[in-house]
Amino acid sequence: MPDGASPNAERTVLSANEPPPFRVMNPEADSPILLICDHASRRFPASLGDMGLDPFARRCHLAIDIGAGDLTEKLAERLGMTAVLANYSRLVIDCNRELLDPSCFLEYGDGALIPGNRNLGNAQKQARAEEIYWPYHYAVETEVQRLCALGPPPAFIAVHSFTPVLNGISRPWEMGVLWDKDQRLSKLFLEGFTAAGYHVGDNEPYSGKAPQDFTIDHHAEDQGLPHVGLEIRQDLIDDRSGVERIAALMEKIILSIPDRIGLHEHRASA
Repeated sequence: MPDGASPNAERTVLSANEPPPFRVMNPEADSPILLICDHASRRFPASLGDMGLDPFARRCHLAIDIGAGDLTEKLAERLGMTAVLANYSRLVIDCNRELLDPSCFLEYGDGALIPGNRNLGNAQKQARAEEIYWPYHYAVETEVQRLCALGPPPAFIAVHSFTPVLNGISRPWEMGVLWDKDQRLSKLFLEGFTAAGYHVGDNEPYSGKAPQDFTIDHHAEDQGLPHVGLEIRQDLIDDRSGVERIAALMEKIILSIPDRIGLHEHRASA
């Protein structure tokens, strides 16, 4: 698995004894499904300290998609499918944004200032990109190419979570299914979530047509992979029982994907 940087490159963000920028579960699985979680962790590199944030801010939704990492892990465990999860907080660098997008290094959000991202120089941004952002995306691409070599392009599922309330306004949706031009997977999840009795947003509370969805655009849409972005309301997956419940529902939908869109055809063994 490439780490995206020269082994001789000097590190200024991550020390040698810190976790790598990504984690891959089931790296030898041959299932034609790839699970992705860009915002799985609230971890900050030691070199950045607390980024000027209090403990609450470091645990809230600005730092992590609450429950999304746990849900992705549970799905990978139950299904034996490959998953790639980011190992550092999106406040360090948002791996689901273009590097030139201001929100990639968020300075202000949901009423909170992020002092550790104020007045960052190009060298500081580049160091975070080289040590965290690109290694994560190289890991995703490695798994995409590995699975493509085994048969039809794999289904690409990005897992996120969203807050029940934003800017003082309650959000009615319990699930969100995000898509742009490819509806092969979105139709399955819209049907499955709705049939299970959930209030489902079709490109709500966020839209898959928005330009901020870098991971899907870069790794899936550009390569013609069947893909979908899933948003689960955080209060549904903020504890173990909730994660188990939603994972069981998603397992049924995910297991139906290969037959329903033809991913079993001409598949080699890993």
